[in-house]
Amino acid sequence: MEQSATLDIETLKITQEQFILASQSLHLQRPGCEAVYPVGLYGWRKRCLYFFLLLLLVTMIVNLALTVWIIKVMNFSVVGMGNLQLNQDGIRLEGISEFLLPLYVNEIQSRRDSLLVLRSEKNVTLNARNSQGQLTGQLTVGPDAVEAQCQRLEVRSRDGSRLLFTADEEEVIMTTEKFTVTGSEGAMFGHSVETPLIRARASEDLKLESPTRTLTMEAPRGVEVNAAKGTLRVNGRKDLQLESTEGEILLDANSVHLGNLPLGTYAASPVEASQEQAVYEVCVCPSGKIYLSPAETSSTCQAMSNICLWS
Repeated sequence: MEQSATLDIETLKITQEQFILASQSLHLQRPGCEAVYPVGLYGWRKRCLYFFLLLLLVTMIVNLALTVWIIKVMNFSVVGMGNLQLNQDGIRLEGISEFLLPLYVNEIQSRRDSLLVLRSEKNVTLNARNSQGQLTGQLTVGPDAVEAQCQRLEVRSRDGSRLLFTADEEEVIMTTEKFTVTGSEGAMFGHSVETPLIRARASEDLKLESPTRTLTMEAPRGVEVNAAKGTLRVNGRKDLQLESTEGEILLDANSVHLGNLPLGTYAASPVEASQEQAVYEVCVCPSGKIYLSPAETSSTCQAMSNICLWS
């Protein structure tokens, strides 16, 4: 028994020595084999990689934060952006909007309960073009004037069924029942005016005046001047001429006053009649001039007809 135990111990020692020698032979470099290098990132390369990964993470976080901030500030939603909403009919814009470049639209419409206001520091210009891009109409609202450039300008009623005003290169037509001028200086026309009626407002005077030229009223069937409850006055600096080519001139009134008629003078001696005369007779020269002559028992027109020589 003791000999077998001793043999087992010696065999175990030999086996351990063979294992140690075999493991040591694995670490020995065999002749003719390449050197083995360790694989991986060590030192500053590893630190640079971690730095770039950290920088990329920070950049992603900043971009995400900016995106969320822009969405919140601009008020993006499924239907639009802030006051700008997209629908099937077009674009709906609430509040005040500013356009830095030209705006091309088919229709601009405000809400039913608010006004549509167009503002500009210089002017507001609306252009209309045809299919070829040519300008067919233009409306410009400037600081000094409102200009419209088109072939024909029309102003219609509220429902669009009635034409109120139209203007083109040939004429300007107003089809309203009444045209009222409220200016203190009235209305000035450079050429002729065709109208069926000229009437002043109630309790106001109607004045037709041509300061430097002639005032002419013509009508194929007659001209009627009527002052129902006032005085009709016709003034002229020089001559006032009433002429009828085929008819007569009728003065129909309770009394007819001809003021500032000249007094006739004697044909024999050009001496004027006495200013103390109370009654005169009206005389007419062959030229149509009317003058006064002192009334006596008989007519004195022939004796006082020397004034006809001056006419």
